[in-house]
Amino acid sequence: MSKIEILQVGPYPLWDEERLNANFTIHRYFETADKAAFLAEHGANIRGIATRGELGANQTLIEALPKLEVISVYGVGFDAVDLGAARDRGIRVTNTPDVLTKDVADLGVTMMLAQARGVIGGESWVKSGDWAKKGLYPLKSRVHGKRAGILGLGRIGYEVAKRLAGFDMDIAYSDMGPKDFAGDWAFVADPAELAERSDFLFVTLAASAETRHIVGRKVIEALGPEGMLINISRASNIDEAALLDALESKALGSAALDVFEGEPNLNPRFLALENVLLQPHMASGTVETRKAMGQLVFDNLSAHFEGRPLPTPVL
Repeated sequence: MSKIEILQVGPYPLWDEERLNANFTIHRYFETADKAAFLAEHGANIRGIATRGELGANQTLIEALPKLEVISVYGVGFDAVDLGAARDRGIRVTNTPDVLTKDVADLGVTMMLAQARGVIGGESWVKSGDWAKKGLYPLKSRVHGKRAGILGLGRIGYEVAKRLAGFDMDIAYSDMGPKDFAGDWAFVADPAELAERSDFLFVTLAASAETRHIVGRKVIEALGPEGMLINISRASNIDEAALLDALESKALGSAALDVFEGEPNLNPRFLALENVLLQPHMASGTVETRKAMGQLVFDNLSAHFEGRPLPTPVL
């Protein structure tokens, strides 16, 4: 009996590739030069998509696969999947929540600490010989006791806030409404007001059409020349042009970013800045978490084709 055919949109770690190849016929779409010709030849036989959060599956791809039944996303974000097109066809969509939550929170706090304390620059100061030639490294800013804002108190935002509490920070958050589990953390409905009361603003909300550029010029200006913006969500949640203008003019003090529009080909203006910490979209990038994510991608595909309930359905 022939294996079910799956379209793989982006590369995975070797351990995930081996498991998928052993159980399905995998078409490596990301390695195909002529994608239109490939879909014309193989599209009619493909019943599942294995993709990544930032790659998703758009309407054109979905429409090219008449037998498509399920889209399994490697990542918590599914904004790059055309849910409307999937819903119209009755196509199931899954993601990999929870297993990456704490690692993403860890990196967000790490970026805050590294940027506030000048960790990257400090290492360069030592390695370049400037410590010996110029003396002590310029003073940086403390973190403990400062004010933190969490824009989006979902799974990841909550874990970030828990960690910040260990630094005796004054924590506030914005969301659709107050959260019962937030304890004495202050609820601030307006993102600009949250930014104004924050020294560090973490962007941790899920991306959607409604949240596109929710962090725009007004929010960035409210955060101000002493504030830091940390984004571990999606690039679309931030107006990059406004962010770059503010960083260049010093209207915003600094930023620490793990996601970018058009990544990995980010705007070259970022590369000329000294007040931004850049990371290669690696917030969930630990061996433990990536193995758990890959297992969930496989488990969702297997469950669907075996007629079992999906472990982590989105749609």
